[in-house]
Amino acid sequence: MYANSAQTENAIARWLTSSSRAPAVAHEAWQGRRPAMLRTGKPYDAVRMPLALVHAAAGSSAPNVVAGVLAEALDGPVICHPGVWYYALVPPGTCETWQAAEAVVRGPGAWLGVPGPDRTEPTPVTPYWAVPVEQAGKLCTAEAVAELLRVGRARLEGAAL
Repeated sequence: MYANSAQTENAIARWLTSSSRAPAVAHEAWQGRRPAMLRTGKPYDAVRMPLALVHAAAGSSAPNVVAGVLAEALDGPVICHPGVWYYALVPPGTCETWQAAEAVVRGPGAWLGVPGPDRTEPTPVTPYWAVPVEQAGKLCTAEAVAELLRVGRARLEGAAL
């Protein structure tokens, strides 16, 4: 179930901004339909996944197809920065144990452009949720993200899966 009640949306917004000393600034950005620059490392780390690997893993670059594959494979929130990266939100501390060479993890002290919780429609330029946040605290597992990237790399290299 995607966020649809005001109470759930407020809880998600509080969770997303929990690393900020000035959450009102994030809310102001979201009201202006802009991403908020938020620190990673407290409520979540973020795996920065190359567009080419994600599209290869999904077998498509169509936003709805990619979103469906990401939702099924990762079962957690994913941000799309169109034309550049996808960011899977993973548990804090993932940056300390991450081993997959295909992507890097943004942990404590890093910044991430986070779209408002309601930004779920694909756009050509502005970040949006390819897989929306369903509930505060629900994250992708690092293992699922690493496997998705492994599949993408294998497909790009033409290797058998």
